Amino acid sequence: MSTPATAPPPPASLKRIVAASLIGTTIEWYDFFLYGSAAALVFNKLFFPDSDPLVGTLLSFLTYAVGFAARPLGALVFGHYGDRLGRKKLLVLSLLLMGGATFAIGLLPTHASIGTAAPVLLTVLRLVQGFALGGEWGGAVLLVSEHGDARRRGFWASWPQTGAPAGQLLATGVLSLLTAVLSDAAFGSWGWRIPFLLSGVLVIVGLWIRLSVDESPVFKQALAQAEARKAERAGDAEKLPLVAVLRHHWRDVLVAMGARMAENISYYVITAFILVYATTSAGVSKQTALNAVLIASAVHFAVIPAWGALSDRIGRRPVYLMGAVGVGLWMFPFFSLIDTGGFGNLILAVTVGLVLHGAMYAPQAAFFSEMFATRMRYSGASIGAQFASVAAGAPAPLIATALLSDYGSSTPIALYVIAAAVLTVVAVAAAKETRHRDLADVAPPADAEAATTSTTGARTV
Repeated sequence: MSTPATAPPPPASLKRIVAASLIGTTIEWYDFFLYGSAAALVFNKLFFPDSDPLVGTLLSFLTYAVGFAARPLGALVFGHYGDRLGRKKLLVLSLLLMGGATFAIGLLPTHASIGTAAPVLLTVLRLVQGFALGGEWGGAVLLVSEHGDARRRGFWASWPQTGAPAGQLLATGVLSLLTAVLSDAAFGSWGWRIPFLLSGVLVIVGLWIRLSVDESPVFKQALAQAEARKAERAGDAEKLPLVAVLRHHWRDVLVAMGARMAENISYYVITAFILVYATTSAGVSKQTALNAVLIASAVHFAVIPAWGALSDRIGRRPVYLMGAVGVGLWMFPFFSLIDTGGFGNLILAVTVGLVLHGAMYAPQAAFFSEMFATRMRYSGASIGAQFASVAAGAPAPLIATALLSDYGSSTPIALYVIAAAVLTVVAVAAAKETRHRDLADVAPPADAEAATTSTTGARTV
């Protein structure tokens, strides 16, 4: 007897799928975060040299934010084709696009060589990065969620989420090593290019692993069912995944967007803006700030699966709410600890912030996956997650830097993150608990109604 399409794969197969998603997301987040760290440390001098230092940093973060602006477009395109063609094909493409753009940044001439064309080219490559990452996240978490054991979905689906701190850890670690062994002049001249060029090697490794995994069995089953329905309803046009999402799941999209506000804003304030704040306001060296983020990212990586496992026991919403409330409460102590200038206090501030962030980020993969029907899940999860990034993560370092420039105080920045936490608490509190949902059975309301009425002989609308 053949194994049902929805049966969980053996543990070795599931672990291979988790590893493929984790390594792929680690590489993509490495590329994305590397840009953010470089924007805070050197891009203001290399690509905007005629500006005041803080203004140059603002302009540098503006190109950083452009990457977020492209993420919704990536979510729409990759979500559409991911729901039509499958998760695996689109994940391979996203990895190629992200790695190619990052490698090209490492070869990019600076303002001193080609003038204003340098920041223009930098912005274009940042757009490609954002487009690729907008399609990456949804496919990576769905590939694991749709393969995994339903009882431990929160745990297994949280592993691709660890790609974010792993990528941050790798990017910060490489930059920290280079700034430790190179002089400021050497790092600013050519050393900054090394981590970007390293992306080419990482992409080859990621592709080799990603090509070795199978397509999601839940997606293959849903595709077969869709083809059967299409044959039965010859002449009826199949709705685009985006149209179906907006028709059946618009409330879930809004919940996902609201849920991402505190998660996204707090993360980029804690990991990207801190490199500006600690060095300009607290008198901390670049090396010290990078080392603090490095240590905290290692802890962040370790706690995400634990939060994911807890969400399997008590639910996605309670864990998410703990993180949102915790981040909001931590903001004033966070900046107070940094202001002391002590390395230990800096580590404590960032580590506690990222542990609380992990309580939101860990259950997010399973939570968002469980909201949407299979044939619109890639689109729905990606749209909800990436459209929020435009209003949340994209301007977060920019807004924080502008607030610091205008007020010379961390208080407005703390209030900014607290306001985001309030929005997230409202959104998650309004959501339904999803941890008991079977991903193979989640269907849009119209399909569920049609299935019910057809079995009773009633007229199907």
